[in-house]
Amino acid sequence: MSGMVPNMAIPVHVAPAVFDLDGWAGERLAQVERALDRWVTADVPQGLNHGAPAELVAAMRYAVLDGGKRLRPLLVLAAHEAVCEEDCDTCLSAALRAACAVELIHAYSLVHDDMPCMDNDVLRRGKPTVHVQFGEASALLAGDALQALAFELLTPQDGSVAPTVQANLCGLLARAAGSAGMAGGQAIDLASVGSPLTESQLREMHELKTGALLQASVVMGAYCGAPEPDTLQALQAYGAAIGLAFQVVDDILDVTADSTTLGKTAGKDADNHKPTYVSLMGLQASQAYAQQLLTQARLALDGSGLSQTQTRALRALADMVVNRAH
Repeated sequence: MSGMVPNMAIPVHVAPAVFDLDGWAGERLAQVERALDRWVTADVPQGLNHGAPAELVAAMRYAVLDGGKRLRPLLVLAAHEAVCEEDCDTCLSAALRAACAVELIHAYSLVHDDMPCMDNDVLRRGKPTVHVQFGEASALLAGDALQALAFELLTPQDGSVAPTVQANLCGLLARAAGSAGMAGGQAIDLASVGSPLTESQLREMHELKTGALLQASVVMGAYCGAPEPDTLQALQAYGAAIGLAFQVVDDILDVTADSTTLGKTAGKDADNHKPTYVSLMGLQASQAYAQQLLTQARLALDGSGLSQTQTRALRALADMVVNRAH
């Protein structure tokens, strides 16, 4: 009939679902906790420490289990899922082992950092530090054993992780934890107490001390799949940005949060005359810099060749790192 408007369907624009980071992280953290509980034990044959002295294993478990943000394992698993969307038992096995390995390295570093010869701290993850609970000698040995166990996890002899993947993961973790990474950054930190640093010097220290292991977590997760070179480069840039952002926010929280909220001693950097972003740039400039680093991380993901869906967990984790309250 003339003059009638055709019956046309009106397109409905549906807003994309908001990513549930808590739900996603909860499922993966449960996997990580179960794996750590299974592997860091002397009580059952499948425990990698089977036969180890019970007191040593108790100190190791105290250092690792039931505490911490588990950011590094989450970055491993998020990067793995971004690169390897299909369920693959081999990739999943490597990713879970890598996630636990980086957490063991992180835990060992905290045990040693808290000792009297380093930061001499008495509170970590809301409970007494390992050397307070078990004594300095046991804490030192527990840290050593956790470091060794990390690499044992990455080299299973059951064929579940390909030898080339094992080698890549071990190399990435060793470099991130060693003198050109976390240990080197800690050495710079100790040497700089009471000394003024330029922004570039402070950035270098934190890129090594904190950023290297966070960046390695992202890259290790990607290596559990088969990333394209451009994708890997973009993920490296993402990891570098959030690695530095984490430390900038840590410096901010050290002066804005209390010990109960942080689960560790607040204000200790100022008390120990350590250079921080807040002492160098001021609080507002440090907060602005953290947001700038978050933008850099997002832009890196935009240029990764991966879709918004593939990178949604990495994006949400970057937001969490910069906007966290503890």
